[in-house]
Amino acid sequence: MNPNEEHKSHRIGWLRAAVLGANDGIVSTASLIIGVAAAHSTHENIVLVGVAGLVAGAMSMAAGEYVSVSSQADTEKAELALEQYHLDQNPEFEMAELVTIYEGRGLDTALAQQVAYQLMAFDALGAHARDELGIIDMGRAQPVQAALSSALAFVFGAALPLFVAIITPLPQLIALTAVFSLIFLAGLGVVAAHLGGASKRAGAMRVTFWGALAMLATALIGNVMGIGL
Repeated sequence: MNPNEEHKSHRIGWLRAAVLGANDGIVSTASLIIGVAAAHSTHENIVLVGVAGLVAGAMSMAAGEYVSVSSQADTEKAELALEQYHLDQNPEFEMAELVTIYEGRGLDTALAQQVAYQLMAFDALGAHARDELGIIDMGRAQPVQAALSSALAFVFGAALPLFVAIITPLPQLIALTAVFSLIFLAGLGVVAAHLGGASKRAGAMRVTFWGALAMLATALIGNVMGIGL
């Protein structure tokens, strides 16, 4: 193995949760702040809404990730239990399934049978989990890790526009919160792309576009509501 070759796939689980949490933290909190500010609220009320959004959002992200990933973990456990039952009841049929899978990947029949035999002798359930069900240890669901990553990332993301709103005078609050939030989003996109080994430009543009759209929408709604009041 090339010592300079570093794969990124082992980061998929926590990276997805962390990026989603930070992105949601920036976008939702900045949008709340801008929307409330556009409705001509006081500076104190704007900050209060931002703090409430940070706390509620972090808890929501943690709970949502935990429930979602727990459901995935339960499904994986049920699939593995069913596969173990099949292995216990009809190992010959399960062997034939692996042979067919390996033949479909390009091995000739003799080699496919040899590979299937050796893998089942070493770890039958692991072989079927990986090659038949597509379940691998590196990608297994980890609810607690996903929940903590999402919550902490949300708090970090939400704290950025909230800090800007706290220190910015009311007349410049909407503009500066929007500008700095878009900068934060672009930076997040670059970091996430770097960690995942993807295009930095594409990552930055993607999160910045959707963040700008969300802030624009809440600003328009807040302005309309403010006029109505």
